Amino acid sequence: MTAERAGQAQQAAVAKRRADTPTPTPTPSPPPPRDIDCAKVKCLALTFDDGPGEYTERLLKTLQDEGVRATFFMLGENVHHYRDLVRRMALDGQELANHSWSHPQLTGLTSSAVRSQVRRTQNAIKEAAGVTPALFRPPYGATDKRVGKAVGMPEIVWSVDTLDWRYRSVSRARRVGVKEPKRNGVVLFHDIHESTVDAMPAVVDGLKRRGFTLVTVSELYRGTPLKAGRLYPKW
Repeated sequence: MTAERAGQAQQAAVAKRRADTPTPTPTPSPPPPRDIDCAKVKCLALTFDDGPGEYTERLLKTLQDEGVRATFFMLGENVHHYRDLVRRMALDGQELANHSWSHPQLTGLTSSAVRSQVRRTQNAIKEAAGVTPALFRPPYGATDKRVGKAVGMPEIVWSVDTLDWRYRSVSRARRVGVKEPKRNGVVLFHDIHESTVDAMPAVVDGLKRRGFTLVTVSELYRGTPLKAGRLYPKW
C-alpha cells in the first residue's frame, strides 16, 4: 500500500470512529430566574410541605401545565424515595427548600440535633437535584432564637394555613386556597394529601382569576435580603 493510500485509510478510520461515537447529551439545567417585580405585580407564593410523596408528580404536572412555580419544603427522609421527582422539580423551575429530616418539633431538640436535621436534608436534596436549598421551614412553625441560630437559614412560615392536612377536603382546600390569600402572601398546602392535589387545578385557576402572579418564595422576596435565623413573613 502506498503512503498516500495508507493516509487515506487512516483518515477514513478516524471518520468512522467519530461517526460511531454518540454525541453527548447536554446535561439538563434549571431554567433561568424570571424577571418578576412583586412591587409592581400582585404576587402570591404557593408552598407545599412534607413531600415528596405519591401525589407530587401529578401536582408538578398541574403546575407545569399552568406555567406556575411554587416552593416545596421537603423532608429529607422522603427525598431518597423520590430522587428523580426532586430532580424534575429543579428542572421545572420549582424552588426546593428544607423542612427538616423527619419533622420533629425543633424547639424540643438540642442545637446539635437541629443542625443534623437541617444538614442531612440539605445533603439529600443536593445529591438528588444538584441544588442547595436556601430556605427552611420549621415543622409546625415551631422555632425560637436558639433554633433559628442552629438552623442558620432564613425561616419561612406562612400567612394562610389552609389546614388541608386536617380536613382532607377538595372543596374546602379550593375555597380557602382561592378566597383567603392576600397580595404578597405565603400559602401553606401539603402535597402528600390527594385531596390537596385534586384541588390544585381549581385553586391555580381561581387565583389567576383574582389577578395573582404565582411565584416562588425567593421570587416573592426578590430584592429583600433574607437573614439567617429570621422569620418570614413576620407573625
